Amino acid sequence: MSTILQSALLTNFLYPLLLVFFIVFAILEKTEMLGKDKKQLNAGIGLIVALIFVGAVYPKLIVENILQYLSVGLVIIFISLMLWGFISGNKDFTVTDKDGLKINKAFLFLVLGSLVCAILWATGIGGKVIDGLLLIFGTLFKSDWSSSFWANFVIIAIILIVVALVTGWNPFKKKFDWWIRLK
Repeated sequence: MSTILQSALLTNFLYPLLLVFFIVFAILEKTEMLGKDKKQLNAGIGLIVALIFVGAVYPKLIVENILQYLSVGLVIIFISLMLWGFISGNKDFTVTDKDGLKINKAFLFLVLGSLVCAILWATGIGGKVIDGLLLIFGTLFKSDWSSSFWANFVIIAIILIVVALVTGWNPFKKKFDWWIRLK
């Protein structure tokens, strides 16, 4: 059973019409191709182009098929920008530590990595990727010794990260004075 938002009138006519209208209107407004402060003219031309577009069958079918992926792509971009905004905490989208060093590249990789993992999970190919990696790295993860090794490795890595965070150690500094702070 479909909802009113999935009706043929909306999906075959209104959604492509609105998409093309707003894209053409935004391009005409941003480029000021027809002059400055010509909103009515830009809206009229946008509406005419959108109606011509909806009247043609083949381009409309292409846009109908692309709209699904476009909406998913826009949601992914929106979520990644939200994550980046939460991490940076300011409007400049940069993260600085107490010494003023910009560390936005590390967080960028963190956000992009989580975004790639989310895309792989959402599309359903994440399990296939993990199975392929397990075939490649099977000796590291499925051997008799691997479970105790990886458990110890994770514990040591967590301890080293905590020590680095507590002491304020920064590997990008030239002067390593964090040993003095341990005493």
